[in-house]
Amino acid sequence: MIRNYFKIAFRSLFKNKTFSAINVLGLAMGMACSLMIMLWIRDELAVDAFHANKDQLYRIYMREYFSGKVQGVIWTPGPLAEELKKSVPEIEMTTPFSWTSPQTFSVGTKKHKQETNFASSDFFKMFSYKLLQGTPAAALRDRGSIAISRRMAEAFFGSPEAAIGKAIRYDNRKEMTVSAVFENIGANSTLKFDCLMTWDAYVDDNSWATHWGNTDPLTFFKLRKDADPAKVEAKMRRLLDKTNRDEGKPFKTQLAMQPFHEYYLHSNIKDAHMAGGRIEYVQLFSFVAVFILLIACINFMNLATARSSRRAKEVGVRKVVGAMRSMLAGQFMGEAMLIAALSAVLAVTLVALLLPAFNHLTGKQMLLPLSEPVFWGVIAGLLAMTGLLAGSYPALFLSSLSPVRILKGTLKFDSSSVWVRQGLVVFQFGLSVILIVGMIIIYRQVGFVQNKNLGFDRENLIYFPIEGELSAKYNVLKEELAQVPGVQQVSHMTATPASNGNGADGITWPGGDPNGQVRFTPVGVGYDFAKTMGLKVVEGRDFSKSFPTDSTGFLINETALKMMGYKDPIGRQINWGKSKGTIVGILKDFHFQSLHTAIRPMIAYLGAREPQGVVMIRIGAGKTPETLAALQQIVQKLNPDVPFTYAFTDQEYARQYQSEQIVGKLAGYFAFLAVFISCLGLFGLATFTAEQRTKEIGVRKVLGASVAGIVALLSKDFLKLVVMAIVLASPVAWYVMKQWLQGFAYQIDIEWWMFALAGIIAVLIAVFTISFQSVRAALMNPVKSLRSE
Repeated sequence: MIRNYFKIAFRSLFKNKTFSAINVLGLAMGMACSLMIMLWIRDELAVDAFHANKDQLYRIYMREYFSGKVQGVIWTPGPLAEELKKSVPEIEMTTPFSWTSPQTFSVGTKKHKQETNFASSDFFKMFSYKLLQGTPAAALRDRGSIAISRRMAEAFFGSPEAAIGKAIRYDNRKEMTVSAVFENIGANSTLKFDCLMTWDAYVDDNSWATHWGNTDPLTFFKLRKDADPAKVEAKMRRLLDKTNRDEGKPFKTQLAMQPFHEYYLHSNIKDAHMAGGRIEYVQLFSFVAVFILLIACINFMNLATARSSRRAKEVGVRKVVGAMRSMLAGQFMGEAMLIAALSAVLAVTLVALLLPAFNHLTGKQMLLPLSEPVFWGVIAGLLAMTGLLAGSYPALFLSSLSPVRILKGTLKFDSSSVWVRQGLVVFQFGLSVILIVGMIIIYRQVGFVQNKNLGFDRENLIYFPIEGELSAKYNVLKEELAQVPGVQQVSHMTATPASNGNGADGITWPGGDPNGQVRFTPVGVGYDFAKTMGLKVVEGRDFSKSFPTDSTGFLINETALKMMGYKDPIGRQINWGKSKGTIVGILKDFHFQSLHTAIRPMIAYLGAREPQGVVMIRIGAGKTPETLAALQQIVQKLNPDVPFTYAFTDQEYARQYQSEQIVGKLAGYFAFLAVFISCLGLFGLATFTAEQRTKEIGVRKVLGASVAGIVALLSKDFLKLVVMAIVLASPVAWYVMKQWLQGFAYQIDIEWWMFALAGIIAVLIAVFTISFQSVRAALMNPVKSLRSE
């Protein structure tokens, strides 16, 4: 009997080749899409999961309360890590972790830039980065120690074994000893670096990192296994009170903690709490995977019921000779499982072919885990779920048909069956419209943040790090750079132009609220800072060598001025700890971080005689190649031991929205796929309706109906369904995208035309799909459709 069922199933497939191909292709595309999304989600969830102590690792962030407001900050004071270990007994180990920056290292004639970080001696004992040489305890044992990656060891010494104990020169001024070699950091780690040096070495070069009022590093810690995280957080919450002069006043800073394994996926701060981040994309695409698979299954149902009249007499004969409903349902369910199995094979093939392109799009290095039993378990589960979901309705429907009605004549379907099929089409196109609207809004938002006026001119603005001998030779460097024909302005600043996240406390002013305090974003700058950046000075002036007193002067932005409340700010005093200075200029607000973050109060001061940070250069349009060649020649002449590297500000800014760009592209591809599969379902329903109304069409043509009239007759009902889907889906799409836009401090407005455009796209595609089948039915010879009468 089972063998007979298989014969019937294969005969049915080959007899209706077109519909079988559409069924298999639709399900395969839905499965392939779901599989690729599952692989992407699996890769996202695997980040930082390799650490043996992952359940005991946490990072610190701060909640700052001031002037009736609260904000969250992930940067912490440099001394915090050591203080945590002293003050909270449940904390076993701690480490600060500086921001990654490229630094120059040399061994003999070999010179390379490596991504460098600084951490404490506990780092390798806390985190499970594999050491090829050395031990976790000795990896960062003193100021002269450095732990390097396999890649760095091979570049300088030939092998990890040869590197251990050897000397390597840092920034052409310090001799470091290789104390450990670790395996190259993989893509499954949030923290990425080529080498690590001790935090003490960082403090030697940055004495401000010892002050509680300044924030720069991240802080991580490891709890004891028996510690209660809630109790530990309660203990550390007010730890900074003793370091704040304003203890007990409205300004206060509280510590909070986040599990380290949530660091990658839950990185956004909202209302001073960790809320959202990449986890939102994981959740979003989880729903997309389910929706597209559901659309594919609905497509299968519609096509199966569209062909049901062809199987009706078979069902009637089987029932007359004694077949039970359960046997018939099992047969049709088996046919659905067979189609699902063929689709699964095609889906895995499609994923194998498309995975390289998908990796390129998402920036991943995913592999198809064919050797993992879990993967095949997922395939089996996907197959079973798809087969049952797609085949259940057709199987139950066909097995319920009355043999008397079937064998008596023409099969007619009641209104409930029609409503089910129409409801499925509305659901399909509704999901498609949501994806189309999402794609439009994401593209608009990403375009908005990339093209928004930041308050400074990021075009033709390049920068390169002040390193090696450049700090001491900065004045000579600036003079020589100014002679290059393509260079318009030269200055420097302690942070890059669009990614300054530092903070500083202890800034007060006469007349300010004694019970309030604001964390400012400080930046050390050089002369011609505003001109080089293209900033607008709304009051006062830029720093100038004509005014020696500018060495104690400050530039502030409009947001800082609003905080201070000065009506006439120029010449007013600002106190920064024990230092005092005056305001010399007000800068129009500009964005020095991504548009995910609102503009914060900023204070600029003249940098030291030997500046740190980056040199900024404004170059003329159309002169980039020759100007860069001249810059490289000058910099290498003054700083021969350090390779010359540079970056464009506009490119750095664009990289801040790489995740949104990827999501926008994925949304576009998924929207296209959803619409395509939905159209297959619409095609099936159009075919079904045409079959049901064959004789009606024949009669109408005999009575003089035109082809255009018949096409309009068959199409209008379907267009009603599509319009209904647009109306029902639009509010859902508005709500979903409104929530997504909340992640940006500056966002576009969701406008009516976005929904209109999505609706027009859906209607046009639907019309094209319906017209094909409607025209075909309208052109049919009425003699053929009426001859049975």
